[in-house]
Amino acid sequence: MKKIGRKIKLFFDGSTPDQINGSLKWKYELHEIIFESDTVKGKIFDIILLFFISLSTLIIMLESVSKINNEIGFWLYILDWWVTISFTIEYFLRLISVKNRWKYMTSFYGLIDLLTIIPTYLSIFFIQSHYLAIIRIFRLFRVFKILKLANYIDESNTMLITLKNSKRKIFVFLYFILLITLILGALMYVIEGENFSSIPQSMYWAIVTLTTVGYGDIAPHTVLGKIIASGIMILGYSIISVPAGLLSVEYRRNKIYKQNTQVCRYCMAENHEVDAIYCKRCGHLLNENLNTTDNP
Repeated sequence: MKKIGRKIKLFFDGSTPDQINGSLKWKYELHEIIFESDTVKGKIFDIILLFFISLSTLIIMLESVSKINNEIGFWLYILDWWVTISFTIEYFLRLISVKNRWKYMTSFYGLIDLLTIIPTYLSIFFIQSHYLAIIRIFRLFRVFKILKLANYIDESNTMLITLKNSKRKIFVFLYFILLITLILGALMYVIEGENFSSIPQSMYWAIVTLTTVGYGDIAPHTVLGKIIASGIMILGYSIISVPAGLLSVEYRRNKIYKQNTQVCRYCMAENHEVDAIYCKRCGHLLNENLNTTDNP
């Protein structure tokens, strides 16, 4: 059991000694092709990957159209399985090429890569789960790195940092909205009576009216109720500007330096500066000499 446990640990850590596996030069090359876009092979691989992602998304969309599905549904089914198997092979190649496999598996892109292949296999038992494979569209985030759109990478990272730094303000804002809908819902329940059968239903109406102009399924009939509804609609426009202002202020405070597409093979850290030689998180070389051996 200890021996089996050690092998499992070595697999996830990716720390199998060279004496067992021999030269790992091909792993470095595989990592450069799969995770980087700085080389010709890497860019070709990523462009092919983007094509497969787009093709897969198109297949799922076409399958949801009854007329098209009735005519060529079988071929769409075969094509989708072909794409899924390709994604499965790619996922395991990514696992093989990284140093810390568990780190990759639990990273954002690692989870997305795994979730994109699970729905098709689940469709063997649950037919409707196949359409959940539309999550593959998230993999198109890689287009920013693949096409060397450095400015877009910087801006997207700035936005993520902005959202992270503003989470407390956003929470307070949402809490304030919840209080408003609760008060307005209770008020409309008292004023409208039978038209608003319960406070939760009145809260639903308040949320819909506050964020849009209402669906029309529930509407006030009294004069006072219509006046309050008009005030809620006007209030909705002013509320929209609050989170926009919070994010704008926080966005200006954050500055992201120019970054490259390097991904650390050991800790999966990304967003390194253009002239970075070592990983900012673990300190390992980003571009390892392919002639060197891999340390356990």
